Amino acid sequence: MPQVIEATLDSRGMKFAIVVGRFNSLITARLLDGALDALKRTGCDMDGVDIVRVPGAWEIPLAARTLAAQGRHDAIITLGAVIRGDTPHFDYVAGEAARGIAHVSRQAGIPVAFGVLTANTMEQAADRAGGKSGNKGFDAAMTAVEMAGLMRRLREAGR
Repeated sequence: MPQVIEATLDSRGMKFAIVVGRFNSLITARLLDGALDALKRTGCDMDGVDIVRVPGAWEIPLAARTLAAQGRHDAIITLGAVIRGDTPHFDYVAGEAARGIAHVSRQAGIPVAFGVLTANTMEQAADRAGGKSGNKGFDAAMTAVEMAGLMRRLREAGR
């Protein structure tokens, strides 16, 4: 019979860092609210949460890498909003932010949840930040909780 290893959505006793971009703050503030709500609902002690504000999505990977290197958190949640404009700037910022966050996640040894919205319009972003499409900040935090728990279980199973 195969052994199944999975986690529950229980963040009690865990520490999280949330890296949130200030650019498009109307959206990122909602994403942050959603992430904090998810952590509270899963039992996280809010004293175990560090919020790190960076200028925008471009700066998120560096802050996440620095936090991961400190080894103080069970997971890092990244939140930002990149909204398409009339120039290719969107493509560079969105692509590099995603690549950088993925790199930190692979290299860090702790989960780094991706909650950076990429939208064509402010309306689309608002829909994903607490509107009709839910709150992707909440979703990213739930992913972080589950993955942090899973990493604990995998480490225990390897002993």
